[in-house]
This record gives sequence, C-alpha cells and structure tokens, in this order.
Amino acid sequence: MTTHEESARPTGREELVDEVLLAGRELSTAAVLFHAALAARQGLSATDTKALDLVARLGPMTAGDLARHLALKPASVTALIGRLEDKDALRKAPDPGDGRKVVLHFNEEFAARNLHYFADLVGSLRELCEHYTDEQLATIASFTKEAAHRQAEATQRLA
Repeated sequence: MTTHEESARPTGREELVDEVLLAGRELSTAAVLFHAALAARQGLSATDTKALDLVARLGPMTAGDLARHLALKPASVTALIGRLEDKDALRKAPDPGDGRKVVLHFNEEFAARNLHYFADLVGSLRELCEHYTDEQLATIASFTKEAAHRQAEATQRLA
C-alpha cells in the first residue's frame, strides 16, 4: 500500500471490510467527479459519457438495450442519443436483423479525439499497479468487477 493512510491499517476483519467499503465510496466519488469534469470538457453530461462507455465496451446495441443498461426510460435515451449524435460520438445504422430498429455504434474517431483526457489518469493508475504483485492485481480486478456487477444490479432494483 502506498497511500497516506498506510499506518492506519484496520486490525480485525470487520474493520477491514469497513475500510474496503469506505474505499469503494471514495473511489466512486472520485470517479463521478472525474466523469463530470470530463463531460463538461466535452459538452456532454456524465450520463452521456457513461452511455458512450457502454457502447464502446459492449459493442453495437439498440436504443432499448442502452436504456436497459442505463436504467433509463426510452424518452430519456432518445434525447441522450441525439446529443451523442450531435457530438459525432455515436452513429445509428439499420439493424440487419430487423429493419424497423437502429443499432448504435461508437465512433472510434471521437475516442481518438478525446483520448488525451485520460492519458494522465491512466498513466498514474498503471504506475500504481507496479506496487502490487500479479496475484494482488488479480484479486483487485476480481473484486472490482464483482463490485461493479453488484452495483449494476442494485441500480436496476432502484429503477
């Protein structure tokens, strides 16, 4: 561990679990604030940037699919898609399996134009990873993925 809180390590399991949960809250807040600042630079909302991330990571999808992933109503997603099209971040194409639908595609050129916003953070996080063993990184990755999955499920229950 390389943080300023290194000397204040929890001693028991319950304290350690509390520390993990608190760290998750801190990371969540930092992520929300980063993405709000990023969105402002791009003339988008934080939800717009997360929608782009979903299409970029998961691949082409329909507006309905995007609405389900974001736990938003279809009308909200329609406006969101319009904003992303206006920024040339997404493009629509006919669904090859159903001509009545359209499929959303992430514009890789948009990503290339905006990659510089992530360079500092990604570089800093890669440097942080150097402080951990491969086994520790595997544990961190496993926990983080499962925590994200559980948070997505909780979001769906709130929607």
